[in-house]
Amino acid sequence: MDKEKELIISKIEEQKKNPNLRLKLKEKTEYFTNLLFYTLFDSDTEVAKNIDKLEELFQELVDLACWETEKPCSKVWQSYLEKLPEILQKLNLDAQAFIKSDPAANSIEEVYMAYPGFYAIAIYRLSHELLKFGLPLVPRLMTEYSHRLTGTDINPGAEIGESFFIDHATGIVIGETVIIKNNVKMYQGVTLGGLYVDRKLRSVKRHPTVEDNVTIYANATILGGSTVIGANSTIGGNTWITSSVPKNSIISNTSEIKIKKVV
Repeated sequence: MDKEKELIISKIEEQKKNPNLRLKLKEKTEYFTNLLFYTLFDSDTEVAKNIDKLEELFQELVDLACWETEKPCSKVWQSYLEKLPEILQKLNLDAQAFIKSDPAANSIEEVYMAYPGFYAIAIYRLSHELLKFGLPLVPRLMTEYSHRLTGTDINPGAEIGESFFIDHATGIVIGETVIIKNNVKMYQGVTLGGLYVDRKLRSVKRHPTVEDNVTIYANATILGGSTVIGANSTIGGNTWITSSVPKNSIISNTSEIKIKKVV
């Protein structure tokens, strides 16, 4: 090897300072996510057989992502496994919300297989429960995998109630401290975000709360940790909201339309 190449290699190795940055964790997490989805929904997949595979794969994730020397994360699997029936029950309610809300849905099977919004919600729910057990990197990688596939960015830390419906999915952003209650409908391009970015807000609620039975139409932007969208409200498309909205409200982005006379 020539000296110039040796110098380049030396400089690269010098800059590789993070010993825990192992990219195979990302690949294994994506495989784990797919296996979970198949186990819960695919009628041809044997649940018992896949549960054993999932446990084995989860242990590999623990070895890669849990950096404490005593590996306390290894106790997580059984607790998480016990939560899967409850997660599936919630996801079935979400699927029913799609059927009730979207006239274009021809069957429940279509929702499970063809709706990116449902897939994004499914991976969110699976990652959210896992996050509670203190293994933050794996849930984050799960939702980023879903984000890449669906265009929907749901942080696993968000709290989302039952019967959640996302239509079209693309461009939706739901921040870490968002609270969404039951029977909420959301369309493409919606952002539930913070007013500004500052590391000092790490432990502060910085994203909105959406109460029961709210509909948020396309490209609405709702910002701020103290912002609450009251129950039964309708938020129109392209609105910009940074303060709370009372319950039973209709918020719209009105504009004046002038017809130009052509001579």
